[in-house]
Amino acid sequence: MFSKKKPNDTENTTTENTAEEQLTGQTAEENTANEESAAEPVVEISEEEKLKLENAALNDKYLRLFAEFDNFKRRTQKERVELLQTAGKDVIVSMLPVLDDFDRANKATENAVDISAIREGIQLVHSKLKSILVQKGLKEMESISTVFDTDLHEAITKVPAPNEEMKGKVIDELEKGYTLNDKVIRFAKVVVGS
Repeated sequence: MFSKKKPNDTENTTTENTAEEQLTGQTAEENTANEESAAEPVVEISEEEKLKLENAALNDKYLRLFAEFDNFKRRTQKERVELLQTAGKDVIVSMLPVLDDFDRANKATENAVDISAIREGIQLVHSKLKSILVQKGLKEMESISTVFDTDLHEAITKVPAPNEEMKGKVIDELEKGYTLNDKVIRFAKVVVGS
C-alpha cells in the first residue's frame, strides 16, 4: 500500500533542485532577496535623469536669485528717487524765514520814507541768508589779489597790471565764486593782470 521511496529517489530530487538552481544562477538566499526587492520597487535613476534634476534645481535657484535681485534694484531705485525729491528739503525749510523777511521788507518799502531803515533791513536779511548758507557748508572764495588759478577762477579778460606784483593775479572780481563743503560749485569770474 504504501510505497517506499528508494533512497536514490530522494537524492535524485535534491540533485534536480540543485541543478535547477545552478541553471537559473540563483540560490535560495537570492530567491528570497529577489522576492523582497519585488515587494519594494527600487527606482534606479540614470545619470541623464540625475543631471536633468540638478539642472532643474539650479535653474530654479537662479530664477529665484534673479527675481530677488530685480526686486532689490527696484526698491533701491525707488528709494533713490525719493531721496532726490526730498534732498533739498532741509535747505528750503531753512530758507523760509529769509523769504518771510523779504516779504516783510517789501511791505515796509511801500510806506517808508526813511531809506536808511530800509537799507538796514535789507542788510539784516542779507546777513541772515549768508549765515544760513554758511551753516549748510557754503563758503565764498576770496579772489582779489590772489594768484589766478584755473581750478577756482574763470578769466573774463586780461588787463595791464598796475604794478609788477599784480601780474598773473586777480585784479577785479565780477562774480563771486563759491564752494560747498570744499568743492567748487561756482567759479569766480575775474579780471587778471598781465
